[in-house]
Amino acid sequence: MPRIHVCSLARLPETLASSGASHVLTLLGNRAKMERPAAIRPDRYEAVLVSDVVAAQEGHVLPAEEHVARILAFARAWDREKPLLIHCYAGVSRSTAAAYIAACALMPERDEGEMARVLRAASPTATPNRLFVEIGDGLLGRRGRMVAGIAAIGRGEDCFEGTPFHIPLD
Repeated sequence: MPRIHVCSLARLPETLASSGASHVLTLLGNRAKMERPAAIRPDRYEAVLVSDVVAAQEGHVLPAEEHVARILAFARAWDREKPLLIHCYAGVSRSTAAAYIAACALMPERDEGEMARVLRAASPTATPNRLFVEIGDGLLGRRGRMVAGIAAIGRGEDCFEGTPFHIPLD
């Protein structure tokens, strides 16, 4: 069964090893220095340099359609034979938003609220970046249903770093 795994930067090596993921999506700020994990082929790796903000701030890259479009393109190119691993710095906001957006794109028949509840059940700390979700909702033509689904699950538990988790695509 295809799965999307989510983790923090610090937990990337162990989560990559334990999940057996073949594809990795990195979401880090524009000043981050990140190298592709050696076990991942170049064509199965994507780094989107974007900040975890919801409004313009000096020195930060505000999420935009181009960033979410790259997330969608990468998720759609994933062959689903082995897991996809998505990570950001803390494994709480950017990566959980990207996982939710990817899952909604890959399972268009699935209810957005149900998918948000699956995300919450998998991670009590998930707090998907609201702007990422709004942009994904628009690009996928979900008419606010993705935004409403995430709003319904509310903010996740406070933490410094999220615990790695996965969501099944079935």
